[in-house]
Amino acid sequence: MYVRSVDNWDEAYSNGAHIPGGERWPAAWATAAASFRGSVAGRHGSRLDVAYGEGSRNRYDLFMPAGTPKGLFVYVHGGYWKAFDKSTWSHVANGPLEHGWAAALPSYDLCPEVRIADIVRQVAAAVEAAAVEVDGPIRLAGHSAGGHLVTRLVSATSPLTSTTRRRIANTVSISGVHDLRPLMRTEMNSVLGLDEAEALAESPALLRPMQDARIVCWVGGAERAEFIRQSELLANVWIGLGARTAFVVEPDRHHFNIIDGLSDPADPLTRALLGD
Repeated sequence: MYVRSVDNWDEAYSNGAHIPGGERWPAAWATAAASFRGSVAGRHGSRLDVAYGEGSRNRYDLFMPAGTPKGLFVYVHGGYWKAFDKSTWSHVANGPLEHGWAAALPSYDLCPEVRIADIVRQVAAAVEAAAVEVDGPIRLAGHSAGGHLVTRLVSATSPLTSTTRRRIANTVSISGVHDLRPLMRTEMNSVLGLDEAEALAESPALLRPMQDARIVCWVGGAERAEFIRQSELLANVWIGLGARTAFVVEPDRHHFNIIDGLSDPADPLTRALLGD
């Protein structure tokens, strides 16, 4: 008999302390993102800080490929719903962009100024706004908290319009958190403010997928066990509810370098996002 329990939920969701040189990653992401923006901003109609709402953080960056886009890729950043913005992640647009896809990266308001449910609605508004700008199919990806947000958008109770839902061809949750209830036991909940009602309403693993949902749960083999469990959980639950799902553990990747593949047009992660 195998029995597993978690004694310290803060430790279970702590990433940086368990990654060698973990403290260097935020600056490295920001540097790569700034370099990417400098190389592509203004090309082919790309635009920065496009408004999708009234708030100062209700903005997205739109990067356009040469020629007519094949469709729209939207990347939603992580940071436990309480950190970062779009400017740290611009480089992850490169893989899809090189394949001819337009790429939109939104910012959103952060906890505790708003609740997670509010962030879900903001990200939906960003996707709707970008979808007006770019025709064709939509492919979503999000990392960590962003993985939660994109899978929440393809749940049956998504705030997206029916028209936009029908355009979503694939969703990739990278190291996503799909059941929010464990976070109620962490110290960070003093910032997130999750209660039982919100956790139940906003956890994709506790919801039905939207019709014809296709979801890839992608996680690193060197991740904390909770992120592997959370990824496998959604893939297992949603396949039983009619979604087309995949669960991929990428060897030797941890929570911080797992997103690197999106910047490479030949990487398996980019291929999983854009493939049929």
